[in-house]
Amino acid sequence: METVTLNIGGMTCGGCVKSVTRILEGADGVKSVQVSLDEKKAVVSYDPAATSPAALAEAVEDGGYDASF
Repeated sequence: METVTLNIGGMTCGGCVKSVTRILEGADGVKSVQVSLDEKKAVVSYDPAATSPAALAEAVEDGGYDASF
């Protein structure tokens, strides 16, 4: 397992945190997700054989948020 911290833009409330968490938890290879509204970040533990930071960021962006790492 590897861990990546994604900077998330566009989150304004707890509902946004839930949405981003749901998006990331639904991605292949993701083991755990911790999203912080205050820090505007998501810490994701994932299997590098199943996904990549770029794919995770793309999934978040497809959900309507900005993501970078």
